[in-house]
Amino acid sequence: MKIVASLFLLFALSLSALSVQADTPTDARALEGVEQGRVVFDLNNNDPEMLALYLMVIRETFEDLNDQGVEPDMILAFRGRAVTMVSEDRERFDLTEFDHLDAIEEHVAALKEKGVRMESCAVATRLFGVEHGELLPGIEPVRNTFVSLTGYQAQGYAVIPIY
Repeated sequence: MKIVASLFLLFALSLSALSVQADTPTDARALEGVEQGRVVFDLNNNDPEMLALYLMVIRETFEDLNDQGVEPDMILAFRGRAVTMVSEDRERFDLTEFDHLDAIEEHVAALKEKGVRMESCAVATRLFGVEHGELLPGIEPVRNTFVSLTGYQAQGYAVIPIY
């Protein structure tokens, strides 16, 4: 009787493990035949807390692509007020927002380390008074992100807007 109970328990545990595997979501259907994930994130955000959250999710997206056998080719395009949040100048922010700005800086550094390209809109930096030399390391100014987004989309990049 103990053998039957042990076999039943082993069978139940095996089914449970298979069930957990079957319930784990994947992106297999969407990624079928995809070798490289070409994506540009259009970051036009007004809230440091939300920008920090989205950058965290973008880091996770990079890892998810890798984990599913797709080479990430990512670009972050900061425009609008978002350019102020990727600047070393924090005078325009409340002290209560500094933790979020620290998180943004950490995410930008980690993404740079992974080879993610980042750019800021020179139109936005001009309008919001951000000096190009104050941008976080790894963020390169471009003349106009509307133009660069047009170019990336023409090159086959998926454009994901984040507001």
